[in-house]
Amino acid sequence: MTGGFLLICAMCLDAIVGEPDWLWSRIRHPAILIGAGIEWLDRKLNLGAQRRAKGLLALTLLVVGSLILGKLLSLLGPAIEIIVCAILLAQKSLVIHVRDVAVGLSTSLPAGRAKVAMIVSRDTQDMTEAQVARSAIESAAENLSDGVIAPAFWFLIAGLPGLIVYKAVNTADSMIGYRNETYRDFGWASARFDDLLNLIPARLTCVLIVALSRRWAFWHQIVADARGHISPNAGWPEAAMARALNVALAGPRSYDGKLRDLAWVNGDANREIGATEVFRACDMLWKVWGLALGLLSVWFSFNLIVLEWSIQ
Repeated sequence: MTGGFLLICAMCLDAIVGEPDWLWSRIRHPAILIGAGIEWLDRKLNLGAQRRAKGLLALTLLVVGSLILGKLLSLLGPAIEIIVCAILLAQKSLVIHVRDVAVGLSTSLPAGRAKVAMIVSRDTQDMTEAQVARSAIESAAENLSDGVIAPAFWFLIAGLPGLIVYKAVNTADSMIGYRNETYRDFGWASARFDDLLNLIPARLTCVLIVALSRRWAFWHQIVADARGHISPNAGWPEAAMARALNVALAGPRSYDGKLRDLAWVNGDANREIGATEVFRACDMLWKVWGLALGLLSVWFSFNLIVLEWSIQ
């Protein structure tokens, strides 16, 4: 059974089931277990001298452990591979969380702030309606790449071991990949490796959004905004989403009480946005998922035909 077929099944299962509360309220989600392992490595290794070398050791242990775990799970058969892959994809849960922000904004600004605080790390208590909407759309674009396209890509390339390595490294980046005194050295290797693993998926996500929105005429501006973004990868899906919705994203925002004057993405577009634009972003998430599934199905069917022809 090919990886393409398993991935098609996993994507559909994730889209239907998502993250059921009845299950994860009883057992620990794999992402939480991965996070617990990273916290243990942080406590044991992130101290004393040579923290960059220790961070590289932590990353190596994380990758090797993920490869072994992925290989062992894959030996249990295709059904387990499909289930694990579906669990580590995040399409339905992403749409639910982003849509919750739109629903919250439709009710009141404080409700929108409360919902967006669940999906972003920036300060939310004084956000305007437009800032809440921008934050939700940026999170939607970035997590479409990190939580859906990238995991699917690495599963297709390297099976369950590749997928689990990606999720472990991506989780490590979100936990220790900060440029502060505590993690500047220790988290450096994890952050750089995460950048490498997301290099192709982020640009692939961008292309899918541009193809669906038919914004090829803005390609040079999209590339310019992506290259000027604070993140080497997140800027690509964000720049594409900004053009698809004709909105301005990024710009100044506050972290831990400190204002950061970041560059705008598609800054000349509409800045006074709200729940309507967030709902439209949710629609785009499903369109990209559908296009990815369709392309994967075509690719799988083509390979199946070639295989049958070669056998004959």
